[in-house]
Amino acid sequence: MRKPPRCPGCGKAPVEQFEPFCSQGCRDRDLLKWLDEGYRIPGPPADPEGE
Repeated sequence: MRKPPRCPGCGKAPVEQFEPFCSQGCRDRDLLKWLDEGYRIPGPPADPEGE
């Protein structure tokens, strides 16, 4: 049996209007984390001369 989905920000039950988040606040915090490069994908360092 699957567990019901939870808000990735705080773990509360999601609200349909903000899926998969529970509120506009959690949604905004997640966006800010993306914009501040809080989420990163591991990989080799970028070559500054190749850009």
